Amino acid sequence: MTLSVLEKLALFLIGAAVVLSFLRLLIGPAAPDRVVAADTLAVITTSALLMLAALFGSVLYLDVALIYGTLAFVGVVAIARAIEGGRP
Repeated sequence: MTLSVLEKLALFLIGAAVVLSFLRLLIGPAAPDRVVAADTLAVITTSALLMLAALFGSVLYLDVALIYGTLAFVGVVAIARAIEGGRP
């Protein structure tokens, strides 16, 4: 399987976004910064799964991306509520 220049560029940008978000997750000065970095990593992972679906031509990755995105959203909301103080 040969990748086009745009596909290589997209994969490079996804990789760079992962590195930068992971750095923010590690060195974030406050907990909200880390939550935003975790949410960003979840979005990047979802987009990487969508890229895999396009590259491999398999709809299975689309299902996995949908489930992962939903669970990541619920997880980030739960973490944000816990940081906020858990008010109802």
